[in-house]
Amino acid sequence: MADRVMVIGWDGSPLTAAARAALGAATLVAGAAHHLALPEIPPGAERIRLGSVDLAARRIAGHRGTAVVLADGDPGFFGVVRSLRAPEFGLEVEVVPAVSSVAAAFARAGMPWDDAQVVVAHRRTLRRAVNVCRAHAKVAVLTSPGAGPAELGLLLEGVHRTFVICEELGTERERVVVVTSDKAADHTWRDPNLVIVIGGPVGRGAGTDGGGWIAGRDPAAGPRGWTLPAEAYDGPLGEGETQLLRAAQLARLGPRVGDLVWDIGCGSGAFATEAARAGAAVLAVDHDLRACARTDAAARRHGVQLQIVHGTAPHVLERLPEPDVVRVAGGGAAVVTAVADRRPQRIVTHAANRDAAEVIGRDLTEHGYRVECALLQSVELDTRVWTERERSVAFLLTGELPQREAPR
Repeated sequence: MADRVMVIGWDGSPLTAAARAALGAATLVAGAAHHLALPEIPPGAERIRLGSVDLAARRIAGHRGTAVVLADGDPGFFGVVRSLRAPEFGLEVEVVPAVSSVAAAFARAGMPWDDAQVVVAHRRTLRRAVNVCRAHAKVAVLTSPGAGPAELGLLLEGVHRTFVICEELGTERERVVVVTSDKAADHTWRDPNLVIVIGGPVGRGAGTDGGGWIAGRDPAAGPRGWTLPAEAYDGPLGEGETQLLRAAQLARLGPRVGDLVWDIGCGSGAFATEAARAGAAVLAVDHDLRACARTDAAARRHGVQLQIVHGTAPHVLERLPEPDVVRVAGGGAAVVTAVADRRPQRIVTHAANRDAAEVIGRDLTEHGYRVECALLQSVELDTRVWTERERSVAFLLTGELPQREAPR
């Protein structure tokens, strides 16, 4: 094992005295090509091009002497420190941080970033990063080859965003470019780069009142509760939109940051808005233009991001991006079948009677879903005189793919 392992962050500014001293004593140095070209590296030191961090960590673990790892920005923020400290390598590291690339990018843009979401986009996480960009007004995306500005723009089709693209921060080739998301694929971007994605209503994150208390999306923004009463949606709700049914559907689906939710038959927009309040990206689908308008108004009123799709299911679903979880509020068994063909992790729907519930349940089972069904009955009481005001009954069906792991 190396006698000493020092991880040095580099943001393009001159190295600190501590960093220069560590490099001067190094017998092994790992880093990217531009790090290994630094004049402070001793001529006799072993040099490792930092491609696979795991491979470099094994080399460092077997080295006798002083090892230094150079990394861009703050190596403790989505950086190499986590990999080097993995239990299988047994490395204890000292860290000299630098300004993170996220902080530098927002500084170049002249914007605060305490209210931003920060995500990493690799090929395997690109879809989830895009979903965060759909759902939130300010997102910093740490990109990688094959998951960069062009790919982000292509997957955000139909959603307007502004990209602030920061290329090679801290180097002589640094460049900051502002483009709309639909134009990002028209250019070739230099690695490494970071994308600040801006769009939609801003005003419900931390710091918007001059004194935020939590980084990222403020969980206290908006009214308390998973679901809101009918009066929050400017008019009467549909038969399948009662507050208790929506609460049960949200509990079964569990929408979260990074998910894409389909809400088919969005009606008043109540469920779509509440799924978006949980941090998920939402596609709200309805054949009725009035329902689409109500849903748009509800989203604006409650300060959330939605993409609204006007069209008739199941045909309109063919062109939509892959969902994680789906609520089917309209269209019956035919729509549930079309949704199940797309293999979302969970599907929730309701039926007005047992016969309809059995048809849907059998179809979900044939598609490989584990099915649960519950009869929900709610009675709303007028507490002034304690008499019944409204009664609703629905069969709540949930289908879950047991063999599919949740996306990472």
